[in-house]
Amino acid sequence: MTATMHSPWDRLETRSADERETALLSALPSVVQAAKALPGWAASLADIDPAAINTRAALTALPVLRKNELQALQQAESGNDPFAGLSALGWRRLGAARRARRVFQSPGPIYEPESAATDYWRAARALHAAGFAAGDLVHNSFSYHLTPGAWIMESGAQALGCTVFPGGVGNSELQLQAMRDLQPDGYVGTPSFLRILLEKAEQIQLALPGLKKALLSGEAFPAALRDWLAQRGVQAYQAYATADLGLVAYETSAREGLVLDEGVILEIVRPGTGDPVPEGEVGELVVTVLNLDYPLLRFGTGDLSAVLPGPCPTGRTNTRIKGWMGRADQTAKVRGMFVHPSQIAEVLKRHPEASRARLVVEGEMANDRMTLHVESSSSTPGLQEALAHSLRELTKLRGDVVLHAPGALANDGRVIEDLRKLG
Repeated sequence: MTATMHSPWDRLETRSADERETALLSALPSVVQAAKALPGWAASLADIDPAAINTRAALTALPVLRKNELQALQQAESGNDPFAGLSALGWRRLGAARRARRVFQSPGPIYEPESAATDYWRAARALHAAGFAAGDLVHNSFSYHLTPGAWIMESGAQALGCTVFPGGVGNSELQLQAMRDLQPDGYVGTPSFLRILLEKAEQIQLALPGLKKALLSGEAFPAALRDWLAQRGVQAYQAYATADLGLVAYETSAREGLVLDEGVILEIVRPGTGDPVPEGEVGELVVTVLNLDYPLLRFGTGDLSAVLPGPCPTGRTNTRIKGWMGRADQTAKVRGMFVHPSQIAEVLKRHPEASRARLVVEGEMANDRMTLHVESSSSTPGLQEALAHSLRELTKLRGDVVLHAPGALANDGRVIEDLRKLG
């Protein structure tokens, strides 16, 4: 490990893979038990023995809870329980087992609780990996309004012993004035707003010599912008977090993917299903958080990624992912009918000879063409016709089928590719 690499925060980050897996799976039954005790989980976990959910294979027996489903559950309980019975946190009216310190509203809307626990969202680990340390002044430009983004980072920074300036979003002139006067050591916020601030600082010839580091999230962070920031003296790293789950993964000084947080169990599943994909294949990130207060089990983020082989060069031994690679919700409307990734997955389940598939939609609107590209090593007579029949039966639409050798389709997580000209 070179001297420039930010060292691991604690021994959890350097434990063996077997030790970590044992610890995570040992904690899992108690999280399932906590969920089963909540009214919102009671129906889906009615036949589940929490003690039996102690392996990854057993975990796949639980349903995936996707964001749109969470939103629907909360809307169905609107005016009654904003968390739809899925959280032990709340306040007096809800009769909650434990008091929530804050409640947030994310777009949807979806409501998220926060407890009084130190670093509830587990962001300190990502900040440490980005070089933040006790005594730093952190300029926080995530929104403090409605959504938890700013509070996720603030709680992590305070857990590290940092001081936080709550800049929030917008008002770039006032934020630059604060940066000039306070000379923060680092910035947290979106990549695009940091660029806006630095460009404006250059325009007015304002030097910010103390600003040396940044932890960015909420948007894609391309390498070109990373290099642009480095040319201006700011070493910036990215974190992958959601309003529901908190921190999921974070970048290190090795800049080779994102390392998983120590408090989550990650699965990567084929979009539209709950079935894990082979290691290295792109799929949807499904996350279970070991949080007894808000036990989200197999939460489908809707984001695509893939596992990277091997450990991080910084000495951290947890699994690494490639980072954000697009959205898993690839629903397309074809000839007035919605086609979902789950329907393509069902086609594959009907035909074990087929391994992977991609539905390509082409043509002009109202003159659509569907072609299902399928990988198969089988020479079973009639397979092409059988696949076309299943496609038509499941989607109520006709489409062509083209067979390919295994490995021929791109490993990018796309199940439905819409190539139509829409304008």
